[in-house]
Amino acid sequence: MQKMRIYQLARELGMETKELLDILDEMGVEYKSHASTLDVETAETVREIVYEQREEARRRAEEARRKAWPKRPPVVVVMGHVDHGKTTLLDYLRHSRVAEREAGGITQHIGAFEVETPEGKVVFIDTPGHEAFTTIRERGAKVADIAVIVIAADDGIMPQTKEAIAHAKAAGLPMIFAINKIDLPTADVDRVMQHLMQEGFVPEAYGGDAIVVPMSAKTGKGVDDLLEMILLVAEMEDLRADPKAEPRGVILEARVDKKAGILATLLVRQGSFSVGDYVLADDVWGKIRAMIDSSGRQRKQAGPGTPVQVLGFRDLPTAGIEVEWVPDEVAAKEVAEERREEKRERELAKQRANRARSMADLLRQMQESEQNEINLILRADTQGSLEAIKGILAREGSGEVKIKLLHADLGAPTEGDILLASTTENAAIFAFGVNPPGALRKKAEQKGVVLKTFKVIYDLIDEVRKMVEGQLEPEYEEEVLGHAEVRAVFQLPKGGKVAGCYVTDGKIVRSAEVRVLRGGLELWRGKIESLKRFKEDVREVAAGYECGIKLAGFDDFTEGDIFEAVQVIEVARTRS
Repeated sequence: MQKMRIYQLARELGMETKELLDILDEMGVEYKSHASTLDVETAETVREIVYEQREEARRRAEEARRKAWPKRPPVVVVMGHVDHGKTTLLDYLRHSRVAEREAGGITQHIGAFEVETPEGKVVFIDTPGHEAFTTIRERGAKVADIAVIVIAADDGIMPQTKEAIAHAKAAGLPMIFAINKIDLPTADVDRVMQHLMQEGFVPEAYGGDAIVVPMSAKTGKGVDDLLEMILLVAEMEDLRADPKAEPRGVILEARVDKKAGILATLLVRQGSFSVGDYVLADDVWGKIRAMIDSSGRQRKQAGPGTPVQVLGFRDLPTAGIEVEWVPDEVAAKEVAEERREEKRERELAKQRANRARSMADLLRQMQESEQNEINLILRADTQGSLEAIKGILAREGSGEVKIKLLHADLGAPTEGDILLASTTENAAIFAFGVNPPGALRKKAEQKGVVLKTFKVIYDLIDEVRKMVEGQLEPEYEEEVLGHAEVRAVFQLPKGGKVAGCYVTDGKIVRSAEVRVLRGGLELWRGKIESLKRFKEDVREVAAGYECGIKLAGFDDFTEGDIFEAVQVIEVARTRS
């Protein structure tokens, strides 16, 4: 790149020369006029400044545009250990807070429902359990905004509680801890608070930032506080959506009704769906004939954050699939058929390939991934083993590669672990001293999840080290292959020159890079265009032989110059 005049750079950047002069003034660059030249480094710095300014202006405009969108209701998923009160809480909210509009006061159970509060609506996904939530997330759907983790006040944090926390973390959701069953005589809220701190969550009451709400789903005590905290978190998250954008949503659940036909619960994420719209969920299409909300009310339109039961899909859509708007029946049929064909090809490819991945496959995936993070789910036979391995793993990461424990607990791996690993990039399950049942291993194979068992702790650590070293950016070394001395220079009839060379040592390889040296200094570096012996193209020439070399883009060589053939080799890095 050569020097540029200021007005030339301004024209390249599509800006007024005066604007560019102002930037140079701020940089402290001296110039006489807009015709003054800038050196290569200064011109490049100016380009970077202008690009950054434009990117910042774009970000500000995008943020301003987003701020103009109206706020949407938060979508909440409720998770926790079995029998800790998830279903009781959802039932209480559905029956006490949803307006009953239909004759007989029957609310619709459609898989999600809206709760009205003085401060605004809250949408609850009515599919209790992190398995259902994660199954939906597994298909790439961004469903919930906030996770409520229910913990029984008389029981504390249990294995499924830890799993629920791990799934919420993996989904990147802010968490609210609802300590349920405070109406029981055996309730001990302080004990649950201690359990939370042991898991790394310091409640606000103890000076931390974990939101904890004591409540009773049975009596309703504390439920208002929970709703208030949900809305507070939603305010901090600043949840907004463009109601005028092209409509998009996600299928929460779908079923076949004997009378009505196929019914699907659709959660609208952006834009607004209307009765009469053609919709597409992967390769399943339909025309919305009716929409019913959780209050049993017929809707003609549903905007962002609204869950509705939709009648009109031709086939049963899958939970977790994104729903998109299409302009008409022709487009719906055409796109659906294309996707069905793609799906058939993918299924055939799956059948031809072994679904089970090895550690080598995972390492390859990690090397291709831009994120230098290893996600592990750890299972162990004893608490002592678990703590020891966690301590060692904390020391095994490098400055560039982070080892992240998604979940660590006692006992054999569970189906929840398989789900979590399958929905998280670069994830593997390591089991120490415990043996997963054959059915679980088979499920891991089907999901393409790496599941490894270990009996010796050092074998587990060695495996982790391989993963870490597989993530480190490789180093490159230059290997000299040989040298050739230019002994004659031949002018070609159509232009350009060929160097008549004698290979003094090593070999000259056609695919290698060449450095042109004169007096020990490098003049040029690049590729060989052609390598010949007696007018015949050859791949390499060994020491002691003559050859003709034409370089790609350089012919300013002379007799006595040295061509040095080099190749760049990748060297796997290990931690220092």
